[in-house]
Amino acid sequence: MKIIKSVAEMKNLSSTIHRSGSSIGLVPTMGALHKGHLSLLERINNCCDYSVMSIFVNPAQFGPKEDFSKYPRPFDIDCEKAQAAGCDAVFAPSDDEMYPKNYSTYVNVENITERLCGASRPGHFRGVTTVVMKLFNIVNPQVAVFGQKDAQQVIVLKRMVHDLNMSINIDVAPIVREDDGLAMSSRNMYLTQEEHRDALMIYKGIKAAQDIYIAGERSSNVLNDAVRNEIMKSELIDIEYVEIFDTVQLQKMEYVLSPALIAAACRTKQSKTRLIDNCVIGGTL
Repeated sequence: MKIIKSVAEMKNLSSTIHRSGSSIGLVPTMGALHKGHLSLLERINNCCDYSVMSIFVNPAQFGPKEDFSKYPRPFDIDCEKAQAAGCDAVFAPSDDEMYPKNYSTYVNVENITERLCGASRPGHFRGVTTVVMKLFNIVNPQVAVFGQKDAQQVIVLKRMVHDLNMSINIDVAPIVREDDGLAMSSRNMYLTQEEHRDALMIYKGIKAAQDIYIAGERSSNVLNDAVRNEIMKSELIDIEYVEIFDTVQLQKMEYVLSPALIAAACRTKQSKTRLIDNCVIGGTL
């Protein structure tokens, strides 16, 4: 497995691979790899000739009060996991390599970035779209895979690719969960034992809404209440939002008559860890 740290080297490798007639698949990550990340790598290996995983903790998507400096960076361990999972190359640039002096160009997808996570994290998605656009231009993949856990991110990136006429396929992988149902996240390591136990209420609430939808319920208010009622059983979890939106424009739906995203974001009271989870009903992302 190659470890590449410069933009120029990555672009040169990409050009060589394309000239050979092979396809490239990209798995963008911020490291601290878990089984969810490795499942994305498996999907890329099944559809592309050459797999690239980027490991870059992107400063542009962190707010001033967020955990950029504390974000875990076990780079050597990550590389071992990536190699064992069949990764061909890790692209791990420095901050200065991605955002050199006088850097001043950003990509902004409007409207859908202002809802859900975007409402409480201004500038977050501008940072996401900018770094992903850069990764697409540097690696030049035919396919990039993202996890459904970051559903709003997927919707935003699909909009960017569509609006800018980009020749890349966005593949969406299902949420990978721990044995107890908690959605896998690099931030789960921050949770106390009690918080981890209570964080399961988030998925239980989403599953409850999914179950009554399958049983015939279509009122967004009823589905929303099913999620909230379960989460509110915990004294250690604060709800940031529970929303039911369509899967393209992220518009609220009074009744679910087309594919819809049930999304929840919460913050724990002890470790102040922010957790997100979701499901899609009536279709897919």
